[in-house]
Order: sequence, then C-alpha cells, then structure tokens
Amino acid sequence: MDNPVHQFVFNAFAFILGAAVGSLLNVCVYRLPLGLSVNEPRRSFCPACKEPIPWHLNLPLISWLVLRGRCANCGSKIAFRYFAVELLTALLFLAIWQSFSWPIAIAYWIFISFLIVGTFIDFEHFIIPDRVTIGGIVVGFVASIAVPGLMNTDSRVAAGIRSALAAVLGYLILLLVLEAGKIAFGKKRIRFDAPTPFTWKKQGDDADFVVGSEQSVWSDHFAREKDRLLLYCDEAKIDNHTYGGATLEFHHDRVAVEGNEFMLDNVTEISGVVRELQIPREAMGRGDLKFLAAIGAFLGWRAVLFSLFAGSLLGSIVGLITLVVGKRVWSAKLPFGPYLAFGALSWLFFGDAFLRWYFGFVNLR
Repeated sequence: MDNPVHQFVFNAFAFILGAAVGSLLNVCVYRLPLGLSVNEPRRSFCPACKEPIPWHLNLPLISWLVLRGRCANCGSKIAFRYFAVELLTALLFLAIWQSFSWPIAIAYWIFISFLIVGTFIDFEHFIIPDRVTIGGIVVGFVASIAVPGLMNTDSRVAAGIRSALAAVLGYLILLLVLEAGKIAFGKKRIRFDAPTPFTWKKQGDDADFVVGSEQSVWSDHFAREKDRLLLYCDEAKIDNHTYGGATLEFHHDRVAVEGNEFMLDNVTEISGVVRELQIPREAMGRGDLKFLAAIGAFLGWRAVLFSLFAGSLLGSIVGLITLVVGKRVWSAKLPFGPYLAFGALSWLFFGDAFLRWYFGFVNLR
C-alpha cells in the first residue's frame, strides 16, 4: 500500500472507525457499572435529562466540540471523558493500523476496546465488570485461534494453547500477589490525634461509613467473608444501646460489642467517638486478576509479565507523587486496572524493541 492516496484513505478510515467505536465504548463505560443494557435503548441519551440524542447531535468528536461539552436539550455539562474516549480510541485505531498487518490490526482493535472500557470504568467506579474481563478472556482466546500470529505461531492449535496458558498465568500470578499482600499488609491501623466522631448509617442495601471528614461506602471495606473492621471507641451507640470505652468488632453483616452481637440488617444507625480503628484491606480487586488474564489471552505470556512490571512501576510512581503533592487519606483507593492497561499498550507497540534492548544489554555485560 505504497500509494499515498490509498494510505490516506485507509488511515482516515481507521481514525473515523476508531472515533465511532469510541462512541460505543462510552455507552459501555456509562451503562455497564449501572447494570443497564448496552443495547436498549439503542440511542444514546443525556445522563442528566435522559432525553435521547438525535444522530446529527451525536457525531463522534464533532458534536462534543460544537456543543462545547453540553447537552443540546437541557444544557447540562457533558463530561470531557466522552470526547477523550473517542479521541483516544481513534488515535489507537490509527496507530495500530499503521503498525500491524490487517488481520492482527483488527484483533488488536478489539483488544484495545476492552482495555479502554475496563480502564475508564475502573477510574470512575473502582471495578472492572466480568463482561469486560471474562469477555476479554474468551474473545482473546478465539482471536488467537483465528489469527495465530497473535501468539507468534502459524498453528491454530498452538495459538489456542498459548493463549489459554497465558491467561491462566496472568490470573495466577496476580492471585499470588493478592494472597501474599493480604498476609503481609491485610490490616491497616489508624490512630487519631484526638477522639474522632463516627457514624454508620444504613442506605438501602449498603451503608455510609463516616469517620471525621472521611466518608466511604461500607461494602468497600469487606472483600472476604472473614474480614474484620475494629473500632476502639470512647463511647458508642447502636440504635438504642449505649456503650462506653468499648471495642466494636464488625464483619460485613454484623457487629459484636461486649458479648452482644447485632445483625446489621436490623440496625439503622451506629455512632460514637473513636480513637483508633483497624480496617481490612486488599492489595487489589479480583477484577484485576481477570483483567491481566484477558491481556494474556490476547498478547501472550511475555506481555503478562511486562504488563505487571510496567503497571506496578507506574502505579508506584503515581502513588509516590500523590504522597508528595498531597496527603493521602486512609479511605482512598487506587485503581490498578489502568496501570495494567498502560503496560499492555506499551508491550503492544514497544515490546519487541524492549526485548531487543534488554537482550543487547544482557549480552554487553
């Protein structure tokens, strides 16, 4: 495809297709965490007024710029994320088309679509839905059989085996990290400079948990059945029961104090003054395990190791910056999925160059 006109046409097609796919990915990013159907309603709607958006006001990239990031119906602000996802997808589709043969490029287009949806959902909701992770594993396995070049082989059987093994490796290696992190750092103890008020208040099927100026959702603190959260209180009140100088021992569904146990389903509000607390914590969510497995299913075992290394390095740098720039709060969470996606994209475009540099460096020593 040396003809400049042909190159321009195909490059333009890749960019425009990427922008259109990015518009669809925005639908997934918004609807999947809310449990909404991606197919119904078929037309996009304003998140504020819920009015369907006509096609001529829903043109990828163009509409957001022309409308200056606002809904044409109600004037509500439309998040910059919608434009960013469309532009990022368009640029990645173009870069992939220019870098790979067309069968591999199409497979990678599908792959980066999963990456983008998982990344932006994790940024906003700190979860990566199974439809992204498990769906990515299945599609990656099928794509590897259909395009064996993804696994650097001409055999469809070998490609399928390599894809499956890489997915298993991705899951297991992060599972080991998760379990080791739970053993080593599974509890965090916070001592307050002064007695601090707290409240636990039921909200539907969950509860709001507020300690001083820190507010969190109760279910976020419990990833396992055996997790415990301890509050060392100067005083505490559980509905109409009052205690002084007590330790509240919480599980996800109950609280124990001074030999009494209350099921949280039957409790409306808990309040008091705490001087110290101990919270359970995880190194990462289990969605990250399946996310790395999906990366392995598309890119192979070397990409699994590289994505984990690069993602951990970037995550550490970002974590250090947040500590230097501003004080991290005890209830803050950092999504790991976007860092794994960064590692996967780095491998996609620069993996071969990295290997050449690495082996050249090793041979020089």
